Amino acid sequence: MNTSNQRLAAAFAGIAGRTALIPYIAAGDPSPAATPRLMHALVKAGADVIELGVPFSDPMADGPVIQRAAERAIAGGTGLRQVLGMVAEFRRDDDTTPVVLMGYANPIECMGQDSFIEQAKQAGVDGVLVVDYPPEEIEGFAARLGDAGIDPIFLLAPTSTEERIKKIADIARGYVYYVSLKGVTGAAHIDTADVAERLARIRRHVKLPVGVGFGIRDADSARRLSACADAVVIGSKLIETMEAEVAAARAQGQDQQGADSRAIVAAADWLGGIRQALSAGG
Repeated sequence: MNTSNQRLAAAFAGIAGRTALIPYIAAGDPSPAATPRLMHALVKAGADVIELGVPFSDPMADGPVIQRAAERAIAGGTGLRQVLGMVAEFRRDDDTTPVVLMGYANPIECMGQDSFIEQAKQAGVDGVLVVDYPPEEIEGFAARLGDAGIDPIFLLAPTSTEERIKKIADIARGYVYYVSLKGVTGAAHIDTADVAERLARIRRHVKLPVGVGFGIRDADSARRLSACADAVVIGSKLIETMEAEVAAARAQGQDQQGADSRAIVAAADWLGGIRQALSAGG
């Protein structure tokens, strides 16, 4: 059986020469029951890693699309324990695809760091990205994650200083997530040349794969970034695609199960187009 650290390392090693595709979804949206099915569908559509958002009531780094998804998930009863249960369910049929939890410190602090690490390990989590844990303050937490076979993953931004880049290079594992834009998720424009320049600066210190997210909304932007990024992370547009399909299903009188199925098919179809673009681009 693969361990967490092995899954992420194996995923990036196995795709040498092409850009990894990392979709972000909010656990519990469009419904808790749909999430494991959605994860499997995205893998079949070409996802190399799944970023699973842990719903939180005050997602300060997220734009309105992901905020709405978090609100729907919370209303449906999804919290951190339920998210870990979804990962465990996904692991029953997929012991290969890495799963990274992305979220905020509050749910982890409420559970307790050590309890969270143990339960995440048991569920089959491969990496953890906590938006509001400053790397300077969580060396102990990052070390305990590593001891449990879970990679601590960190964000870098256009405003990151040389000192911050070096600090993250020292403690990050798995991959580093470069935020391509100033602002929140779902922003509209991405400057590929600027991203390439900043990634070159980051790679002077960071030897891990570098994924790029925020602002990737279509096949063209994904393809352009594939020339410089080790991975592209796509969330807001994927969630918008499902959101529209659920709304259409409800307008036609379909129940939640029918809406879920339509959303999953639409998400997988859309992500498949991105996968094709990445494969063509490199």
